[in-house]
Amino acid sequence: MSYPREFAFVTLTHPKPSLWVIEMHNEQDNRLTPELVNNGLKPALDAVEKHWREIWRVAREQEEGRGAVIIVGRQDQDKFFSNGLDLDHVVQDPGFMPYTFNPLLARLLTFPLPIIAAINGHCFAGGMMLSLACDYRVMTDGTKRRAWMCMNEVHFGGAWPLSFTAILRAKVGHHQLQRKIALEGHRFTPQEALADGLLDHLVEGGTKEVLAKAEEIADSVCANSRSGVLGLIKRDLYRDTLEYIGLDLRVITPYAEDEVAKARL
Repeated sequence: MSYPREFAFVTLTHPKPSLWVIEMHNEQDNRLTPELVNNGLKPALDAVEKHWREIWRVAREQEEGRGAVIIVGRQDQDKFFSNGLDLDHVVQDPGFMPYTFNPLLARLLTFPLPIIAAINGHCFAGGMMLSLACDYRVMTDGTKRRAWMCMNEVHFGGAWPLSFTAILRAKVGHHQLQRKIALEGHRFTPQEALADGLLDHLVEGGTKEVLAKAEEIADSVCANSRSGVLGLIKRDLYRDTLEYIGLDLRVITPYAEDEVAKARL
């Protein structure tokens, strides 16, 4: 399988046998559009899993069975990991949450390889949920260029889907922090996010340094995929979360279903 591989607003590379890197590059701020999710992130994850499984079947107990994934914002800037959902596009697609974004979140939660979010800039709203669905998070410390983490829906009038609530409960430890994130829309500095357990590591510098640390984390955990059970354990660990994600409102009329189909096809 040759690399790099180009998808819609995503580039997939395979810099070494145990590592795949998915770089998002939708404009400068990586807004999460239906095209980016359906034709970029999802097929890139599928390509990673297919390649890893081909290797794993041949050498389950050898070095080749190792694997990890890094998701990073575009590498030619240090300002954005993701600025969240592209609301102008999302509101035109009534099936975006149940058929596009929620399945992506579930895919990340249960992926058979460890996934590290390399947060190389601002990480807002849906972008923050994307990072929380990953297994590990490393972020720039903001000294080179300011960076924030924030779920700001309460400030602009965006209701939360059940998937966001479920992931928050699964990944964030106590009700006071959940309140701070969801009901207050607190804008976390990287230092605050680390102290509150939203991040695993901070890195001084920009994208290059964040990626280097993410690769270090990937090297330390990639052996956990060798047995092939990591994804199965994740499904059990997040069973309740996945159930709630599946409860998000589905379209219930043929007209709404037609709109969903036209947006998807």
